[in-house]
Amino acid sequence: MKERMQKLKSAGVEGVMMDVWWGLVERDAPGTYNWGGYVELLEMAKQHGLKVQAVMSFHKCGGNVGDSCTIPLPNWVVEEINKDPDLAYTDQWGRRNYEYVSLGSDTLPVLKGRTPVQCYADFMRAFRDNFKHLLGDTIVEIQVGMGPSGELRYPSYPEQNGTWKFPGIGAFQCYDKYMLSSLKAAAEAAGKPKWGSTGPTDAGHYNNWPEDTQFFRREGGGWTSPYGEFFLNWYSQMLLDHGERILSSAKSIFQDMGVEISVKVSGIHWHYGTRSHAPELTAGYYNTRFRDGYIPIAQMLARHGAILNFTCIEMRDHEQPQDARCAPEKLVRQVALATRKAQVPLAGENALPRYDETAHEQILRASSLNFDGEEREMCAFTYLRMNPDLFQADNWRRFVAFVKKMKEGKNAH
Repeated sequence: MKERMQKLKSAGVEGVMMDVWWGLVERDAPGTYNWGGYVELLEMAKQHGLKVQAVMSFHKCGGNVGDSCTIPLPNWVVEEINKDPDLAYTDQWGRRNYEYVSLGSDTLPVLKGRTPVQCYADFMRAFRDNFKHLLGDTIVEIQVGMGPSGELRYPSYPEQNGTWKFPGIGAFQCYDKYMLSSLKAAAEAAGKPKWGSTGPTDAGHYNNWPEDTQFFRREGGGWTSPYGEFFLNWYSQMLLDHGERILSSAKSIFQDMGVEISVKVSGIHWHYGTRSHAPELTAGYYNTRFRDGYIPIAQMLARHGAILNFTCIEMRDHEQPQDARCAPEKLVRQVALATRKAQVPLAGENALPRYDETAHEQILRASSLNFDGEEREMCAFTYLRMNPDLFQADNWRRFVAFVKKMKEGKNAH
């Protein structure tokens, strides 16, 4: 690890990102934090003059793209979920997802007397108190995990056990009793109590395509009906409220500590060329041909002075299966415009490990987009992933050249 950090520093890399896992640090008992390995790792980064983007990872690792190990949620959280399975996100067929505690229970004292949001806040506070001496100097950014893979979204496309395969539309995750009780209350408040009994039942299955379903199809799809609009507004607002709650905590905890706060938004680019944008809708982003779903997210982050960190920066439209109407470049452009409108800094990540010049060129292009003659620069880019492949001779040579170009691009503006 020391040798790798030395190499990164000599290549001109600013710093490294590291996941600070809830499931490792607070594994055995609530309120008992073991920072052991992190003390060593952060000290090592400091010695090599590398900055650190620390990710507060409140999700389970394992079963998603790029996961090379398995780190479950803390044992005592898993115990509570086993006692009350409705603490897990649930689809309409009753399938539970154990990647992240359902946001439906955010404000209920369901985790040994604390609410999930309190648990996240206590964890961040303990991190701050333990690493105060490194904040603002070595640790320069706190990325706050808000869902599966650390992203602000629902676990609508779970790869584990082959439930979902690219480019399926995914499925709504609002069938635990806590989410359903909120839906019921929202329907009653809207004067439509019948709408509160369930989510859409005609939205197909994980691996359907939009046109296979009554809800997402382009002509007369349920997504355009008064019920569809009510449901999608509620579902996406629940996600925004969840983000708002956790960001409020993070902001007060890390205030005046000299660190940036960021939130990761997933790059869901498949079926982007269709009218309904089904995979974005099931993930909680109410983005369609007729409605911009990223402006509300960017505005929520703006209220807390947070950075929007977006994935799939390395992808080109033509590299993706066109029958699935994939459009990562158009999506990146839309998100960049939303951040410009909300005046929120934009940072990027590649979604999949890539070591080729084509991907590097695309990242360079996306890191400085032109809108009406005005440059929209990313404030930072996180390159995935630091593993043995990166240090293979040819990959490393290309990577060093890429870092140099990124730095030059930054200084040219």
